Amino acid sequence: MQLIDSLKIMIVNLENIMASSLTNSHASSQYGSNPVKKGEVRLNEMGSEIVEGYTCKPKDYDANRPIMHYKTLLLVCDDERCGKAGKNNSAEHLRELIKEEGLNKGKNRIKVSRTGCYGACRFRQVCQVVENTQSNGNSKNNALWLRHTHKLSDTQWKNIFQLLSDNKILVDELDNDMFIPMKVYE
Repeated sequence: MQLIDSLKIMIVNLENIMASSLTNSHASSQYGSNPVKKGEVRLNEMGSEIVEGYTCKPKDYDANRPIMHYKTLLLVCDDERCGKAGKNNSAEHLRELIKEEGLNKGKNRIKVSRTGCYGACRFRQVCQVVENTQSNGNSKNNALWLRHTHKLSDTQWKNIFQLLSDNKILVDELDNDMFIPMKVYE
């Protein structure tokens, strides 16, 4: 009987651990910081009506519809340590800044996605820059890693967005201490 009770406690503890990790990395992407409320009609960036309780999920799903073009993808770590270092929902904040700059649509669109842990916690909050080199992305900015991004002001972020939009090479334009050094094995 004692063994069964111990197993039940272990199962409950595992369920709690799994639920907390899902809340940290996935639940916020489902509901976001401003989900559509009952009776509200809102359109996502692609012009589709959004499902109630979500921030961007389209009501009319079309598996063959192409994804929206982006020139630059910013992958922001939002896992346990980086998420705590940054602003509340820093990815959403960056999206708002991008909209203010008019870079949320069009040929120079910048997209922000949250990620799990990169294993670079000592540089938190980290952000990887990915350029869409199949179209108009600058390969010199591809796979750059920015560090301590939670310390960047809105003005600094807007400067980075403008540099990316203008296809400037970030390592030539920004201080070297903004980048995470990479060890390349030969």
